[in-house]
Amino acid sequence: MPSNAQRFKFGRSRRLTLAEEFRSVQRRGYRQSQGPLTVIALPNTLGRCRLGLSISRRVGPAVVRNRLKRMLRESFRLEQHGLGDTAGVGYDLVIVARRHTPQDLETYRALVREAVIRLDKAYARRDRRAGGSAS
Repeated sequence: MPSNAQRFKFGRSRRLTLAEEFRSVQRRGYRQSQGPLTVIALPNTLGRCRLGLSISRRVGPAVVRNRLKRMLRESFRLEQHGLGDTAGVGYDLVIVARRHTPQDLETYRALVREAVIRLDKAYARRDRRAGGSAS
């Protein structure tokens, strides 16, 4: 494998694992709804995005929830190198799903990608405003 090839792993370093990490993102992050998903993002200093999922029982029975979680994890895994901004800032992401008709993988990939792009633009606007008022 070439040294510059992107790796599409979804290891522990790409996950939000602690309850405090979830709470922090949900409390302080920006939200963006795309279809049946709400993506909450909070910049981190790791230089990569990390994912946490919040799928309530209202979404459906365990079989439906587990399939949705697999689809969202796979969407993130395939899109992870295109997420985040170009300055090397990554995001801690929490995806919250509402009840909906199950979609295919490409639809979830597009929803996640579009939500993160919009959130990245929102953070860029915030940073420009903060930088402009400080000068």
